[in-house]
Amino acid sequence: MSLSRYLNESTISLNLDAETSTDVICHLGQKLMDVGLVKDSFIEAALTREISFPTGLLLDGDIHVAIPHTDVVHVNKSGVALAVLKRPVVFQNMEMPSDQVIVSIVFLLALDEPHAQIEMLQEIAEVIQNQEILQRFMMAKDSVDVLEAFEANNEKEN
Repeated sequence: MSLSRYLNESTISLNLDAETSTDVICHLGQKLMDVGLVKDSFIEAALTREISFPTGLLLDGDIHVAIPHTDVVHVNKSGVALAVLKRPVVFQNMEMPSDQVIVSIVFLLALDEPHAQIEMLQEIAEVIQNQEILQRFMMAKDSVDVLEAFEANNEKEN
């Protein structure tokens, strides 16, 4: 499973001006809906899941991420939406839900097979441990820059 295979220019938002984690999830969910990857129920389901199972991840370095997602029943076809935020927003910590994480990059997953979630989370974990690629995302001028950063990372691994 290649993360870059599930991203496309229309599901990437750079310099997203959002006030809250809800704003980010709604924006990215709408992008996935616009390209037909998710059902009408997806956004509400992702927001509900985020309350019970927060997805903010505190990483080494200055850039932190969140990886919201929901059940496969809300997905038509697998895809990923990505937002690089204009200014960070608060997500609750995945490991310590009572703690907050100031997040700059959000991956919203829409996966149509239950087992795919673990594989995709493992791949994202590899990407987000690389502060260099996260910096490239933060400095990206357009969606092509983001996709090229993924490709460069994939080539390095092979």
